[in-house]
Amino acid sequence: MAGVLNALFGSAFAAAVVKNGYFAGGDGGSNLSGIDKIAFSNDAKTTLSATLSTGREGHAGFANSGTAGYFGGGLLTYATARSDIDKIAFSNDAKTTLSATLSTARTDAVGFANSGTAGYFGGGNDSAQISGIDKIAFSNDAKTTLSATLSVARKRMAGFANSGTAGYVAGGNENSAGGVATIDKIAFSNDARTTLAAVLSNTSGSTSAGFANSGTAGYAQPGGFAGIDKIAFSNDAKTTLSATLTSAVGWSTAMANSGTAGYFGGGYGVGVYVSRIDKIAVSDDTKTTLSATLTTALAGASGLADSGTL
Repeated sequence: MAGVLNALFGSAFAAAVVKNGYFAGGDGGSNLSGIDKIAFSNDAKTTLSATLSTGREGHAGFANSGTAGYFGGGLLTYATARSDIDKIAFSNDAKTTLSATLSTARTDAVGFANSGTAGYFGGGNDSAQISGIDKIAFSNDAKTTLSATLSVARKRMAGFANSGTAGYVAGGNENSAGGVATIDKIAFSNDARTTLAAVLSNTSGSTSAGFANSGTAGYAQPGGFAGIDKIAFSNDAKTTLSATLTSAVGWSTAMANSGTAGYFGGGYGVGVYVSRIDKIAVSDDTKTTLSATLTTALAGASGLADSGTL
């Protein structure tokens, strides 16, 4: 129906589609279960009545844009890694929990999605770093596990996707070697993994965050730094923005209104949790800071967005 209306009314209908971003859970001194919603029309924040099944931090998220968002894994009360997956329906912001679970309970994993087809949860940590990648089919919410794995078993990565083409896993932390600058690429055509020649500008043990302007470029903020790297999807080359986050933070999270702007929210820096949300306009890669803030200053949340049907 959306396609028919778009054909009839063109950009006027497209502009009327309601689009929102979501920041969920995190650590604000204790594990949180709340979900904040950012309306892309005016950058105003509301908080959902629905919550995650449990308070958690270090979980991962991705979206089937236009339909639903998924939050999986994470850490409960700093001790127990989770394998469950919550689903937020964008039509009414109601939460359900999938019968499918992650193949391994894990925290500090990464999520990205081929919107309309499937989402991916990769890497993370339980008793050791994980390299495996689980795939959730959007047609029936069933889980399979890829034969391909990350090039390095790691946690705390940034994830983003060029929907219809490939997903990217950037940076992270490997216990034995510290920070990782590597960027892996998963082709959606066959779920095969390659590793880019380009690497992140900085490495850190702090959680990296990323978002995508699908069809154009992905953005990654190496944890603990204010700088933002940009990966052009046309040739997988990396540049670094002149714009930076308001301050250097680790454990931030990100999501994007593809075609318009990306948002980095929360984090931990200089001994304090952050509630700030920075916005990167993808038209010129400039940064502004929202007047709206997260309900709680926090780190280790997860973000995803409904940018309309991609």
